[in-house]
Amino acid sequence: MQFEKSVVLLSAIISSPSHTCGIFRAIAMIDKLAGIETRYEELNRLMADPAQLENYSKIAEYAKERSSLEEIVTRYRDYKDLLKNLADTRALLANDEMKELAEAELPGLEKRQAELEARLKELLLPRDPRDGRNVIVEIRAGAGGDEAGLFAAELYRLYTRYAEGLGWKVSMLSSSESGIGGFKEVIFEINAKGAYSRLKFESGVHRVQRVPVTESSGRIHTSTATVAVLAEVDEVEVEVPEKEVRIDTYRASSAGGQNVQKNATAVRLTHIPTGLVVTCEDERSLTQNRMRAMSILRARLYEMEMEKRQKAEAADRKSQIGSGDRSEKIRTYNFPQGRVTDHRIGVSSYNLPAVMDGDIDLFIDELATREQAEKLAEAGM
Repeated sequence: MQFEKSVVLLSAIISSPSHTCGIFRAIAMIDKLAGIETRYEELNRLMADPAQLENYSKIAEYAKERSSLEEIVTRYRDYKDLLKNLADTRALLANDEMKELAEAELPGLEKRQAELEARLKELLLPRDPRDGRNVIVEIRAGAGGDEAGLFAAELYRLYTRYAEGLGWKVSMLSSSESGIGGFKEVIFEINAKGAYSRLKFESGVHRVQRVPVTESSGRIHTSTATVAVLAEVDEVEVEVPEKEVRIDTYRASSAGGQNVQKNATAVRLTHIPTGLVVTCEDERSLTQNRMRAMSILRARLYEMEMEKRQKAEAADRKSQIGSGDRSEKIRTYNFPQGRVTDHRIGVSSYNLPAVMDGDIDLFIDELATREQAEKLAEAGM
């Protein structure tokens, strides 16, 4: 049955003078889509099975899988309806009375066909399991002394403004301030579905070029800050045995501690196998700081494991787009020229004030598009 459906659909595709799929790629795509639709219908049956109704965990598992397939099945069904409509419209070309009407409708239908094929190809690509998650963002001052700390604070403001513009919730996790209003380090959480899919491209070294306020001679100074964007993970995904973590407590000195804490509410976690150290002191209780610190530690460990896998699987890849390589200078903020340039894609914005106020979609959209194109090319679509 599935083969017969594939033949019918393929005939409809090939009959289009503007079809965008190669024959073998079209067969592969249709087979995949038909298989996904079959699985979707099977999930519906399983969820409606009276024998499964009391198995809540299984029902939740089915519901999650069905939700992940819903868009692609909807688009596939739209695509099948469109191909039928196209076939019917082309058949009218042989009818002298309906030919003019058919010729007028065909361009719009063929354009929609190309659009649906492009979207279906995207939906068939393997998804990064982290894309739908909340994120933990870590910003650290790099080279440049006090100026680097000020730049780190400006990047923090940039990302909080970006998040606020999208209605995302931002929560401070940890911070270490420098003496002139900057940050040596600032770690914060952004709670929003899909936050990682947008912000993952921000990982790397950010460079600023400008005349510091403290520079009397007016020389342009270059400073850097590093940004790390980590997907938030839960205890089930990353298990950290208690024996592998050393926990130290001390008095908080941040705003959360109010500088008058008599009790030790701040936490320092040291992951013994890797040497990773996480501190958290912005919350008012030891329990809250410990929970937040563990969340950061799990995210860092998960990121380390993902980076290992990606390097092993993509050792031959030359492009660094979306890799989050933190040793790479990804973006320069040139204040004298009012320009921000993303070096990975060669895209510049000449509205630096808007970028510093959170307007970074120009870069994120282009990076996402390039990543998508790479994946399509690798998949042979």
